[in-house]
Amino acid sequence: MTILISEVGPRDGLQSIATVMPIEAKKAWIDAEAAAGVTEIEVGSFVPAKLLPQLADTAEVVRHARTIPGLTVAVLVPNLRGAEAAVEAGAHKITLPLSVSETHSLKNVRRTHAQMLEEARAIAAMIAGLPAERRPRFEGGLSTAFGCTLEGHVPPARVIALAEALMQAGCDEVGLADTSGYANPAQVRDLVRQVHAAVGAHALSGLHLHNTRGLGLANVIAGLEVGITTFDSSLSGLGGCPFAPGASGNIVTEDLVFMLEAIGLRTGIDLPKLLRVRGILREALPGEPLYGFTPDAGLPLGFTQEPRA
Repeated sequence: MTILISEVGPRDGLQSIATVMPIEAKKAWIDAEAAAGVTEIEVGSFVPAKLLPQLADTAEVVRHARTIPGLTVAVLVPNLRGAEAAVEAGAHKITLPLSVSETHSLKNVRRTHAQMLEEARAIAAMIAGLPAERRPRFEGGLSTAFGCTLEGHVPPARVIALAEALMQAGCDEVGLADTSGYANPAQVRDLVRQVHAAVGAHALSGLHLHNTRGLGLANVIAGLEVGITTFDSSLSGLGGCPFAPGASGNIVTEDLVFMLEAIGLRTGIDLPKLLRVRGILREALPGEPLYGFTPDAGLPLGFTQEPRA
């Protein structure tokens, strides 16, 4: 069985730190991960530069990433204007974040649920009007789906209702995000099952999990048990959410690849090559903490991977 790992460090990782990574280092990072076998990378976000100067060069990064054969180039967009810019740059996949916690939505994108659903409908209509070869895949990302640092408990019924609304608005799929690092394995299994029952398993295949309280990989296992086949992660664990206090801790890509390969699942990623990519971050982000147990401990003696296809 092959699991898709979607690298989100160039977006989620970089937006959460103050340092602005030089664009040549971003390009080198993306090139190196693709060369290691990563086939989907969220390379940036189309938000105003004054809000996230770290991602002001996203259009140029997308155009560069598009030159890499076999790479799915993904981006985050907060609204129709961002989606139009993403299409113009050539993104293959766009994600619109809709926070299940409306308090977080107002902090993150300054829009209510009703306003975000209207944006989703407008984006879907825009995409439908494009030639087939230019249409990106459109995901509705349900942020704070497992809990929120601003509201606390998030009712599963609200997650389900918003998942249904996003699909009705014209999204191709929805994703569940543990933006605040609140999820536990039992909760992951239960919520995924409920959303699958509501919108179909075909409409939910991906999870964006955090390791804020040390449960990131345990939650991945729970997701696998209920049919999830795509997981977001960030090289060296960079990132979190600047609008959710205390929500640091993306899953470390290197640790995720090691765990999946160790239990007999294929990722298509060459782990020794991936570990070497950290050097680009270390040089371009001096002083920024880089996380990961696998990079620190090294690979176990005798660890092998099947050759990449």
